[in-house]
Amino acid sequence: MPQAGGFLMPWEGTVATPLTPDQLVDVLRAEGVHVAEYPGWRTRQRDGATGKTFGPVHLLLNHHTGGRDSLKLVAETGRPDLPAPLAHTHLAKTGLATLCSAGRANHAGLMGAAAYNSFASEATAHPAPTAASGTVDGNDCAYGIETENLGDGKDVYPRAQYDALVRWNAALCRHYGWSAQSCAGHLETSVEGKPDPKGPVEGYGSRGRFNLTMSQLRADVAERLTHPANWSPEEDTDMPLTDAEISKVAQATAQAVWAKKLTNPHRPNGDGTPGQTTASALQTSEDGHSDAVMAQLKALRAEVAGLTATVTTLAGQLGEDVDTDEVIAAVEKAIAAAVVKVDVSITGSDAHS
Repeated sequence: MPQAGGFLMPWEGTVATPLTPDQLVDVLRAEGVHVAEYPGWRTRQRDGATGKTFGPVHLLLNHHTGGRDSLKLVAETGRPDLPAPLAHTHLAKTGLATLCSAGRANHAGLMGAAAYNSFASEATAHPAPTAASGTVDGNDCAYGIETENLGDGKDVYPRAQYDALVRWNAALCRHYGWSAQSCAGHLETSVEGKPDPKGPVEGYGSRGRFNLTMSQLRADVAERLTHPANWSPEEDTDMPLTDAEISKVAQATAQAVWAKKLTNPHRPNGDGTPGQTTASALQTSEDGHSDAVMAQLKALRAEVAGLTATVTTLAGQLGEDVDTDEVIAAVEKAIAAAVVKVDVSITGSDAHS
């Protein structure tokens, strides 16, 4: 059994045998990860060169690359001070996961034993890594994924990339029966002060922009594990608006239609003055002074009813994090266009002439 700092590590019930290359491909694809295979990845590893064996495993370690176009470096060339492979998987901005190794990879370095223990025992709290508790060679026992990102706190992880990161972690947890507490960040285990992963995320599911933290990633992995492997977070984004939000949209719809005062210059009054506003003309028709305009009023009311039904349907398809003011602005713009259309029909003129 592995040892660290002179004491036995308590992972007896959670050790796992590393997956074969074929198993790794199958497990990831079953979770919906888009997988590519880098040439030679099935046999490229650091077991033979170091005399150390990869496994048993019980940890998934998340990194960011700290650079661009890093696939070849991670999979094949490595760095002058660190031979490849530098991770088991490279995750591109597009969400494509390229497999770089199925064996021991140079990605984890030394882990603080107490920090490692917290992940190995799937504790809900994880102490800061320190060599004072002893150290563990993380390359022996952790799968690693390098996610393409500059790590400067400004470079954004696109939605597809973050979704793939959640899926990659969930796929291995699901296979081994681990909880999301087996997912760690390099910054949570490294005694060398590594800062990864970090950076802004474009969004995930119904959530907008947020910063990548390991607590949030673990929460997203945990949620995913409550669903089948083929689940997509977008399936839960079609939440209806609250009653208050729907009421606000409805009020704005009514105000946008009935409070619009669109002057009609194409039909002058008998004394040569410009024509009435559409709203005034409609009011006149309601007093029985113009059967023709009354007919157009009925048409307008029918169009408003259709618009209202459309707005109600759309409201039911929007996520609960919707910006209601933006919805209202869009509704007002659409209704204004519809009112102009009806106004043109009333006047028999081209509004653009």
